[in-house]
Amino acid sequence: MSMIAMTVPQAGGKFERIEREIPTPGNGELLIRVHACGVCHSDALIVEGHWPGLQYPRVPGHEVIGTVEAIGPHVGGWKVGDRAGVGWFGGSCGHCANCRRHQEFACLNGSGVTGGTRDGGYATHMLAVASAVAHVPQDLDEVEGAPLLCAGITTFNALRNCGAGPGDLVVIHGVGGLGHLGIQFSHRLGFRTVAVNRGREKEKLARELGADDYVDSSAGDVAAALQEMGGAKAIIATVTNADAMRAIVKGLGPNGTMMVIGAVGAFEVDTLDLLGKRAAVKGWYSGVATDSEDTLEFSKLHGVQSQNEVFPLEEAQAAYDRMMSGKARFRVVLKMP
Repeated sequence: MSMIAMTVPQAGGKFERIEREIPTPGNGELLIRVHACGVCHSDALIVEGHWPGLQYPRVPGHEVIGTVEAIGPHVGGWKVGDRAGVGWFGGSCGHCANCRRHQEFACLNGSGVTGGTRDGGYATHMLAVASAVAHVPQDLDEVEGAPLLCAGITTFNALRNCGAGPGDLVVIHGVGGLGHLGIQFSHRLGFRTVAVNRGREKEKLARELGADDYVDSSAGDVAAALQEMGGAKAIIATVTNADAMRAIVKGLGPNGTMMVIGAVGAFEVDTLDLLGKRAAVKGWYSGVATDSEDTLEFSKLHGVQSQNEVFPLEEAQAAYDRMMSGKARFRVVLKMP
């Protein structure tokens, strides 16, 4: 039996369609028949060769929903036919110092990155370490659910760990692939949700998704606008622009936290401002398999939905190019044959 995969042959290369034998799961692994896989901006790290230690050819993809087709030795809790989801988290050993302290995301012997250090979901089949795999609700659509395994878990997990409580002012910085989910999660978690984006084009959508207020960051001092609202208890920074992050950080109120989930490298922060308000800027890792399960269940229960553009697997290059163009509204998903 053979499988189809869309591989990147070398850094900066174009996707190539290949056929190869369906692999047999090894110790602690599951073989997953992929039904849908999101195309995430983080895939560019693999396609362009920016992730350290990459080996090619490589099959990207870390927003995967499928079913278990075979089970390797020493795997419990799964049976053939179970719905399964895999995100960025590649698995953990369960016994190192970090795993023993419930910090599996920082596993010292981890199984790397799905679709980065091991092949991912731009394929009809993939192998995954069982500790990286989330149980997927039976009635969750695979295309709608796939982006929740990265864009969803990243925003939901940041929000529930940002320190805000019901009624607190929480800012979703950027109304895009992450932000359109963040607004929905924030609203359903009971926060006073403020969407921030350049221009007024997305204001109507932001309010329809659940935003209580909207700030056009191009119309003036965005931090001052937030201070006029009382200061943010949390800012969920989804944008990929360092200047935009620098401009908004002073919008934090006392004991506020800016949760950085958009990768921008370095940006300036006024430490005196942080000290005076006892505020913080914090990076947030997406999450582990149990976080994915919580995200999927919450989304199903409260009707959080990703807005997607769908492509067939063999059009992976067009799907990737569409995602990279920044014009997709808002996530791109590959649907398998």
